[in-house]
Amino acid sequence: MPNHLHVLIDFSKSLKSINTIVSNGKRFMAYELVKRLQEERKNEILKKLEDAVISSDKDRGKKHQVFERSFDCKPITSERFFLEKLNYIHNNPCSGVWKLVENPVDYKHSSAKYYMLGIKSDYPIID
Repeated sequence: MPNHLHVLIDFSKSLKSINTIVSNGKRFMAYELVKRLQEERKNEILKKLEDAVISSDKDRGKKHQVFERSFDCKPITSERFFLEKLNYIHNNPCSGVWKLVENPVDYKHSSAKYYMLGIKSDYPIID
């Protein structure tokens, strides 16, 4: 999606909390995004990311606010709930304000092509 991400991830074998894992992931992605923006001299975007840093974070040396501070985590407790969320994720680019594609399999960043047609994409799917 243009401004957010939906993902189903199994953390059951991790000793770390989901908050720690997501926080670390967002931090490392933010460093890489800022580095690329700097390399491409995207100063207007970098300025917006700098302006988004709250003063208490600035005091601790934070320079850019790339991601929102929170995330929405829904623990999967049944196969039915898993399939509901997978269906929602696959149909999200086709609905609402986005209307990015007509068919879920046509959205290049989706696993729909794999799950619906059995065609592997450039993105890894771990069964």
